[in-house]
Amino acid sequence: MGTERAYAKLTLSLRVLGVRADGYHLIDAEMVSIDLADELEFSDGDAFAVEGLAVPGGGDNLVLRALRAVGRTASVRLHKRIPAGAGLGGGSADAAAVLRWAGRGDDVALAATLGADVPFCLRGGRARVAGIGELITPLPCRAGSAYTLLTPPLHVSTAAVYRAWDELGGPTGEANDLEPAALAVVPALARSRDALGEATGEAPRLAGSGSTWFVPGAFPAVAGATVVRTVCPGQAASPTSMTG
Repeated sequence: MGTERAYAKLTLSLRVLGVRADGYHLIDAEMVSIDLADELEFSDGDAFAVEGLAVPGGGDNLVLRALRAVGRTASVRLHKRIPAGAGLGGGSADAAAVLRWAGRGDDVALAATLGADVPFCLRGGRARVAGIGELITPLPCRAGSAYTLLTPPLHVSTAAVYRAWDELGGPTGEANDLEPAALAVVPALARSRDALGEATGEAPRLAGSGSTWFVPGAFPAVAGATVVRTVCPGQAASPTSMTG
């Protein structure tokens, strides 16, 4: 029945502008797709299997929720390469892949019901993301720009980070307003930040709510790091921009 690639997203900047009456946070962010990707294989049947990295959530993970949302059944084999709880939108990318497979690749409203990052992952490329994640404004996509990621073995709960942001009174970060809150929730994140900064001479930024830290450029010698490049799935790319 086909395969779909689910590209991770990297949040280059993130401002939290406030909180709606229903408790959802309003953001203004810039996101790009990167070539770290899961792959989903669809076939006849009704089963779900995972190869590679573990997927949290048991029977209520985003792949199965997306299938229910489109009213479809299928046997899905998920080749998992995007780590969970890393701020890279792995579950959201998988849900978006299900929507594309089901012919709902333009249904941003449906995507938003599955999670704040799903609308961007559905569109991909490079975009300004606003509202609670459902307002997507495409930006010129520069394929091939390099970033070095360092993801510690720490799972960071997005919900816990937003709660901490509220409790701390809405702190701001240099490029990511969630960074102070994430460090308050998981102080051990600072060790990976400092290691990446010392190894590269760059100021690391936190990806979304964490736990991944990143710097621009390719630094393949950094222990435990992954070098990724931007991709433009479904979006016209400007001339390749290679960094590092």
